[in-house]
Amino acid sequence: MAEIHPTAIVADGARLGANVSIGPFSIIGADVVLEDDVAVHGHALVDGHTTIGARTTVYSYAAIGGPPQDTSYRGEPTEVIIGADCIIREQVTIHRGTARGRGKTVVGNKCFLMIGCHVAHDCVVGNEVVMVNSATLGGHTEIGEHAILGGLSAIQQHCRIGAHAFIGGLSGITTDVIPFVSAIGDRAEIGGLNIVGLKRRGFDRPTIHALRAAYKAVFEGGGTREDRVARVADAYADVPAVLMIVDFIRAGGDRPLCMPRD
Repeated sequence: MAEIHPTAIVADGARLGANVSIGPFSIIGADVVLEDDVAVHGHALVDGHTTIGARTTVYSYAAIGGPPQDTSYRGEPTEVIIGADCIIREQVTIHRGTARGRGKTVVGNKCFLMIGCHVAHDCVVGNEVVMVNSATLGGHTEIGEHAILGGLSAIQQHCRIGAHAFIGGLSGITTDVIPFVSAIGDRAEIGGLNIVGLKRRGFDRPTIHALRAAYKAVFEGGGTREDRVARVADAYADVPAVLMIVDFIRAGGDRPLCMPRD
């Protein structure tokens, strides 16, 4: 049975799993699915076609599933899908997708969205991503697993952040950031590999050395970017982490990349 505070409003049609709790003055819309053990604290809003995964906690004044801030939106039944075991703190906003985009906004499992963060329409946020206070995603952005976005950072629409990347606080991202690096600055530049993050997540020394060499070859070698990436792919075909960088760059086609500092 769900535990629903008497002052909360749960619309007819909402589907609540086992042991769901809904705090005072919260509002749950008719098309919402809250899976087992979800907790929604007081004064939160969950609306639209929104699914929240098991054991996720939504704190006060969060607003999830609202219409996208996109002038093309005409009320289409687009979605928000949030994974299991997430923490969504106060005043976080997550908007549903658009018909001309993916049609859904996705947040993976075990994500931690701190106070005031914003996930715009059609974003895809990977598993175990951390967004520090007031980090902001523009529409259609993609955030790789285990990425960390520092406080007050802003990711421009359509940009991609690679897995295990670290974005410094107050940084503005206007180009794609490859996996495993740290980027910082008003118009961010890469400062090098995210060595601290790599060690914390158990990457061994040979892999880190290979990533360092591949990073240098991608950005400093001769020939076109396509040539450099091809050489890296051949040289490190047996290093899965390096191939993640290769796949990331190739998937972006001609999209510009965040570049290293001079």
